[in-house]
Amino acid sequence: MAKILITEDEDSLRSFVARALRLDGHETYEAADGAEGLERLNEDSFDLLLSDIRMPVMDGIELAHRAADQFPQLKILLMTGYAEQRERADDLMAKIIDVVDKPFALPDIRRAVAQALATASRAA
Repeated sequence: MAKILITEDEDSLRSFVARALRLDGHETYEAADGAEGLERLNEDSFDLLLSDIRMPVMDGIELAHRAADQFPQLKILLMTGYAEQRERADDLMAKIIDVVDKPFALPDIRRAVAQALATASRAA
């Protein structure tokens, strides 16, 4: 299965998503903001970055830009509960797979991750 980095500032949601993805057999790692997420990406290799957009220190848009530039094989899936944040991600659409709207049910995020992992890499 896949090695997934979950970057989300809301502790309970981050843990909830990580547990759900581990049930599918994935290996999950967590970061509380974009800066911590970028550190984790530099320390290890991942198959998928699942990141919230709205976070302190470094938001998910900045993280996605940096991650896509530094790790072209990395698949990126963003999450947001804010319509205006979804619109901010429009210029990233060539670099990311999708933006998942929050709130979501467990089957929704599990399906989105499965689809993202099944998608051909951007750098392929």
